[in-house]
Amino acid sequence: MSPRVLLFTGKGGVGKTTAAAATATLAAGRGLKTLIISTDTAHSLSDALAAGPGEITPGLHLHQVDTQKTLERHWGELQDYARGVLVELGLDQITSEEITVLPGAEEIIALLELREHARAGRWDVIVVDCAPTAETLRLLALPEALDWHVNRLMPVGRKLVRLAAPFVRSVARVSAPGEDVMSAGERFHRGLMEVRELLTGDHASVRLVLTPESVVLAEARRTLTSLSLYGYRVDAVIANRVFPGEGADEWRARWVAAQSRLLAEAEQSFAPLPVHVVPYLPAEPVGKDALAGLGAAMYGESDPFAPHAVEPPLRMSADELTLALPGADRGDVDLARKGDELIVTAGPYRRILALPAALARRKIGGAELRDGVLRVRWATGGSPPGSAGSALPFSSGSESAT
Repeated sequence: MSPRVLLFTGKGGVGKTTAAAATATLAAGRGLKTLIISTDTAHSLSDALAAGPGEITPGLHLHQVDTQKTLERHWGELQDYARGVLVELGLDQITSEEITVLPGAEEIIALLELREHARAGRWDVIVVDCAPTAETLRLLALPEALDWHVNRLMPVGRKLVRLAAPFVRSVARVSAPGEDVMSAGERFHRGLMEVRELLTGDHASVRLVLTPESVVLAEARRTLTSLSLYGYRVDAVIANRVFPGEGADEWRARWVAAQSRLLAEAEQSFAPLPVHVVPYLPAEPVGKDALAGLGAAMYGESDPFAPHAVEPPLRMSADELTLALPGADRGDVDLARKGDELIVTAGPYRRILALPAALARRKIGGAELRDGVLRVRWATGGSPPGSAGSALPFSSGSESAT
């Protein structure tokens, strides 16, 4: 049986690491075999749990990524080839080692290790402390973006390598990548696609952590839209550091009033998702005992580890394509068609959807954005636009554009 996978993200400084650690501690306290892992290079989990990697308490394990060792295991052939080319170009061995540890490698490796842990069958719950939202969105968009490029470039790349290999050594004086290097790239690609399948599946969901501040709330709304664009399901929102209203002095009373207004706005913005409120504590919750109490207060009577009931954001049928974009306005969204691809842009983020063969042959009959759902209807006949690409007008009201 697949483990329940919970990803926590939010704007930097809102307490997502604390929320993730409290959730993991609560899970272990309920007898669930729990792993907590981070894709955030800051490695704040050890500080929050006041413990190093390994078993922290019965049933709760903290895993910290060893980038260099895992990098060699997952794509050692690629790294060896790159290192060899750099040495051939005159760089010393140590410099070549440093350069081939690519920026962002640690976050990617954490995702690949997450996949391995999920497949091991050892855990009931896996909690992932993600990086702040912008980095998390780039990371979660990577597998599908890489898939788009690999499917188009890898077959061409293999042919080019076979044709160019005899000339690369003589002209460029460096080694051409061999079959082992190309195969390593394909394995790396497959691994990331399996990660995406895991994280967009029925057993995984994202939890957005925010504080009741207008700037933070605005970013959380955009994050919900962007996560849905890429096919990830959000099942709850955690509002952290909420001032208690009882016995408030004049200064704190103003904060209470402002936060109450923003909390009401958050509940409206994220409905029907539950918003779990976490009070502003008198001391920082550090260590498993403090985190266990915080987890219990955070979720109350609800079961945070039960299967979620959130529908997949993207659904296709013979009649229409629907994509949930909660919180999106008409001005935020653009839609275009290019051959057998539908290109959806929401704010600064873009997703390229490869259409199945049966739909790729059909024209778009109309599209509309209503109540946070983009609906694209297929025409009954005709051929699709040419490969050059074409923008598709659509409406936000009751009438669909044609």
